[in-house]
Amino acid sequence: MHPGEKRKFGRTDLDVTAFGFGTAPLGNIFREIDEETSQEMFARAWEAGVRFFDTAPMYGHGLAELRTSHALRWKNRDDFVLASKVGRLLRPARRDTIDFAPWTNAAPFTVHFDYSYDGTMRAFEDSLQRLGLERMDMCFIHDIDVFTRGSEQPEVFEQAMDGAWRALEQLRSEKLVKAIGVGVNEWQVCHEALLRHDFDCFLLAGRYTLLEQEALDTFLPLCEARGAAVVIGGGFNSGILATGAKDGAKYNYAPAPREIMEKVARIEAVCVEHGVPLAAAALQFVVAHPAVPSFMAGTRTIEQLDQNLAWFAHPIPSDFWADLKKKGLLREDAPVPA
Repeated sequence: MHPGEKRKFGRTDLDVTAFGFGTAPLGNIFREIDEETSQEMFARAWEAGVRFFDTAPMYGHGLAELRTSHALRWKNRDDFVLASKVGRLLRPARRDTIDFAPWTNAAPFTVHFDYSYDGTMRAFEDSLQRLGLERMDMCFIHDIDVFTRGSEQPEVFEQAMDGAWRALEQLRSEKLVKAIGVGVNEWQVCHEALLRHDFDCFLLAGRYTLLEQEALDTFLPLCEARGAAVVIGGGFNSGILATGAKDGAKYNYAPAPREIMEKVARIEAVCVEHGVPLAAAALQFVVAHPAVPSFMAGTRTIEQLDQNLAWFAHPIPSDFWADLKKKGLLREDAPVPA
């Protein structure tokens, strides 16, 4: 599978590359990435044929959008697809007054949730200014899930389905953005949003992977029926599908429980038998679904990016997938690479 393979993005007239470049780490999450490394990763991804880039105001309080601007603003605008998000407004402030956690040395703005119509319009315009571009191609309503908002989620969801939806639908109707959607950590929230409104796309982190396929029950079939595209992030379930079942392995940002460790160890055994890196299988599996045109990967180092690109292109024999299903390690109805 080639990272630069072009794929139709749902029912829209956009084509995206099968491998996307995610910029969350470039917001300096947990630790700082220097400017030289940031720009070199953009350059490496471009050289590999990647033409789909995702960013957000949240990432480093605007830093990731600024770095994306620096890397892309002199490229031919029709040569790449760019996504950003709404749901947060940034306001300038003195650095010594800002709580940046979990970001490090981020941009000098405070972050404020706002899913209103006016707030969404303001966030959209502010992002374009930080990006230094005349348009973004797709825009996601960001973090209206239980993972992020906790007990407030039902109220936040309703606010977004009113204000943010109306703003994005207007921007789409005016052809100021080509695709609008929702970016969250839970497929159930995406499913409810698609039942509610005519969204084009979703960015789903970690909920359709080698370990989790519940989205096959209702959400992904609905996306196929509606022509909605799903971009998958977090394909390693925050770590264990890259590291394997070793001590300290992370699953969904926490130490992996025993049953997950055991299942991953069984998958690893099949990988060894067929000479397939576990991480290669994890990356290539998600983009086999017809509703999933692209996997969005965020990396901290040039070496990590190069490794992800190599895993994405690693040959995998068809009998590998058959063996996973035979051993009950993958759902029978899960699409797999041809």
